[in-house]
Amino acid sequence: MSDRSGGPDDPLRERLISSEVIKRGRILDFRVDTVEAADGHRSTRDIAGHPGGVCMVAIDGQDRVLLVRQWRHATGGPLLEIPAGTLDREPDGSVEHHALAAARELEEETGSRAGRWQYLGGFYTAPGFTSELMHLYLATELASAHEGALQPDEDERLELYPTPFTEAVAMAERGELRDAKTVVGLFWVARLRNVPAI
Repeated sequence: MSDRSGGPDDPLRERLISSEVIKRGRILDFRVDTVEAADGHRSTRDIAGHPGGVCMVAIDGQDRVLLVRQWRHATGGPLLEIPAGTLDREPDGSVEHHALAAARELEEETGSRAGRWQYLGGFYTAPGFTSELMHLYLATELASAHEGALQPDEDERLELYPTPFTEAVAMAERGELRDAKTVVGLFWVARLRNVPAI
C-alpha cells in the first residue's frame, strides 16, 4: 500500500483549521497548526516548515564515498555525513530545483563536481514535526573544481573524509554513523549495487 493516497476520503486525513506562525527563522518557519480529524476531534501540531534539502552519495574513481565531518550543535558533537544542504528560497518565495542545489552543495562541501548524476528519490527526514523533504542523489565521475570553486557557507566548518564505500556501509551497519540521511543514502546505493540489472 502506498503512503501517498491521502485523498479526501482517507479516514486518517486531517483538515487544517488554522495556522499560527510563531517565528520565521533563516531556514525554518515555526508554527502551530490546528487540525480536525474525520471524526471532528481537533488537535494542534507543532510544525517546523522547511523548504527541503538535498544530499548525495558522492563516489570517486577509487570507490571512496566522500563524507564530511562537521559539528552539529543540536547533537552536542560532530557527525560524519554525506554532503547535503538546504534548498534556497528565491526572493519571490519559490524554492530552487533540487538538482541545482545538489551540484552547488557537492562543490561547496567537497570541492568536487560530478560528471554523472542519478536521482534516487526523496524522503521526509522527521515527518512528525517538519515538512523537510530530502532529495537523494548518486554522484559519480568526480573531478576537482580547482580554482574558483564554491566554498562552504560562512558558518560551516567541514573536514573531508573520503572513505572506501564498503567501509562506510560497514560503519553504518555498526552504528558508527548516526546521521539518518547518511545511513539511508549508503544503504540505498549498497542495495542498488547488489540488484541485477533488468
